[in-house]
Amino acid sequence: MSDTIRIGTRGSQLALWQANETSNRLTEIGYRTTIVTIKTTGDKRTDTSLASIGGKGLFVKELEEALTRGEIDLAVHSLKDVPSLIPDTFVLAGFLERADPRDAWVQRDGKLIADMPPGTVVGTSAPRRRAQLRARFPHLRLEEMRGNVDTRINKLRAGLFDGVILATAGLTRLGRAGEITSHFDLDEMIPAAGQGIVAIETRKDDATARRAAGAINHAPSETAARVERGVLQKFGESLDCYSAVAVHATINGEATVRAFFGEIDGDRAIRVKRSASNPDAVVQAVFDELVDRGAMELL
Repeated sequence: MSDTIRIGTRGSQLALWQANETSNRLTEIGYRTTIVTIKTTGDKRTDTSLASIGGKGLFVKELEEALTRGEIDLAVHSLKDVPSLIPDTFVLAGFLERADPRDAWVQRDGKLIADMPPGTVVGTSAPRRRAQLRARFPHLRLEEMRGNVDTRINKLRAGLFDGVILATAGLTRLGRAGEITSHFDLDEMIPAAGQGIVAIETRKDDATARRAAGAINHAPSETAARVERGVLQKFGESLDCYSAVAVHATINGEATVRAFFGEIDGDRAIRVKRSASNPDAVVQAVFDELVDRGAMELL
């Protein structure tokens, strides 16, 4: 590794915020850093469904390739974009403190989603959001929406959608919290695994980079991340970018895990909520209940 830690990131405003936050944390404890921006396939192909071109893993793949080539030392990701299974040559070596993990409803006239009439056009691309919305608000019309935060809000303001659903963490980090009409309770809209957490990926064999990432790690956020991803990892390669799956862990003395498995186009859904003092135990308990209730049939 060079004397200066090279931080790899996508070029979106939110990704750059995450990279700069990582840089600032490292600088505060004496590291020298520089930010390397990489244009990913997921950023270039905004004209089509993300799932149809490989899912959010596209945002990660090119950064991992840059790690392999030695062009960067750390790759900074929104953890919810990182596949539950990553190649053995890499490791998630650090996690920044989690921001508000809830999803947010944004409506240009300030109307609550519960008050929207039949046929209301709602923009969201995430399968897990679509499945949970369909269960609670079957009268809404759900439409695919791609693009960064600014793009999505601009589409809303242009009248292409009546309302949109975005991650509260992203809106807050970009100074757009004022756009939020309301928040979804964790039980009514379970977030994506890792939502609100910034993850730092390194090569497994790069001890210096791993040490730097570990120096700014936030332990409670790491525990939540590993529990949430642990549930997904129990399903191995059965999950893909089309899976309507959500997992969220709250760490407060004990770990409380909420999980959702649903059909993308159907009505079947499973919700599980378990608590335990042992993180590994709650992961296994959630997985067992999901399977017992038919989760494998929904994948």
